[in-house]
Amino acid sequence: MSINIPRGTQDILPGEVELWQLIENKARDLCEKYQYQEIRTPIFEHTELFSRGVGDTTDIVQKEMYTFEDRGGRSITLRPEGTASTVRAFVEKKMYGNANQPVKLYYMGPMFRYERPQSGRFRQFVQFGVEALGSHDPAIDAEVISLAMNLYKEMGLKKLKLIINSLGDKDSRLAHRDALINHFKPRIGEFCKDCQSRLEKNPLRILDCKVDRDHELMKSAPSIIDYLNEESKAYFDKLQKYLGQLDIPFEVDPNLVRGLDYYNHTAFEIMSDAEGFGAITTLCGGGRYNGLAEEIGGPETPGIGFALSIERFIAALKAEGIEWEVNPGIDCYLAALGEEAKDYTVGLLQKLRLAGISAERDYLDRKIKAQFKAADRLNAKFVAVLGDEELQNKKINVKNMATGGQVEVDLDGIVEYIQGMER
Repeated sequence: MSINIPRGTQDILPGEVELWQLIENKARDLCEKYQYQEIRTPIFEHTELFSRGVGDTTDIVQKEMYTFEDRGGRSITLRPEGTASTVRAFVEKKMYGNANQPVKLYYMGPMFRYERPQSGRFRQFVQFGVEALGSHDPAIDAEVISLAMNLYKEMGLKKLKLIINSLGDKDSRLAHRDALINHFKPRIGEFCKDCQSRLEKNPLRILDCKVDRDHELMKSAPSIIDYLNEESKAYFDKLQKYLGQLDIPFEVDPNLVRGLDYYNHTAFEIMSDAEGFGAITTLCGGGRYNGLAEEIGGPETPGIGFALSIERFIAALKAEGIEWEVNPGIDCYLAALGEEAKDYTVGLLQKLRLAGISAERDYLDRKIKAQFKAADRLNAKFVAVLGDEELQNKKINVKNMATGGQVEVDLDGIVEYIQGMER
């Protein structure tokens, strides 16, 4: 019986994984420039963290979480997103007492959601995200957005669209909430069961419904922008001003609400405008979540962050036809003729590698022609050929695969020769 990979997961093989590593390295380098530090949290957490932090009316909590009971009878959930875990660690480890504020963190790793697999969406997927905790300044919102935009741009993406909205503060949201209930209540029976249950619990989530998105009441629903109080308007105006200073174009969409309960004030999404990318164009989503730290037992702490899918990042690169050279090859391939020479290359290979030279040798006892073909497949810059006679004379022949030129060098000087040619 053959055992296949579970539905909604993927194997990332050599030849593919190098592009993942490139994106991950770009993200790490960018975070270093922006002074965000890495945090690594557990892949599973107590279920209560997500039901309280993400919100029990969200699709994630109601339909998509991988939840199980461990041997101690505790309800455990594979993390569906990274913000709740990051804030939990911030609170538990009392990072709000750090000398450097705001606390700026980033994470990278697998998340798990039980949803219908489709192009660029998996049940196990990899997210990169950042969180900035401890500042009410809209300038940090603009910084977080700029970090996400710059990562995409550094990888060559051009067909990007930034959508922003304000969800306002608590008072603004309460006023908007009442308006939404009054708007939808008379005809709520025409909506899906999820929307019906959300009407009283969290009517803002109705605007995020995929089933009833084309219903006429959606188009005429009260806009949160009309219910922002002066403080919330001033905050949103400042954010737009800062984005202008950063030369980041954007569009305001009053219906952008995001899918998680903890958002307030700033909400944003970065989308791909590339032709053929697919019906779901969102690449990255984020926003401000003042109140989340208190919800999970911490002190009052404002926060802002985003998360993006590496899978959808790669899909966007493919949609724009952007290719990166991710297989630079190796420095040197050792080809051996004769038993003594083959034995000697075991130690020589180690010597090259310890000197910082990427190197490989034959392990299949192939003929010299086949060894050269193997060197070609590995894109080797040099092939060093050692025979028993050369070994006795302490010499080795080095062929430059780009020029075709070949020289004989002292066996003891092979490391220095390759290093010199690499400069």
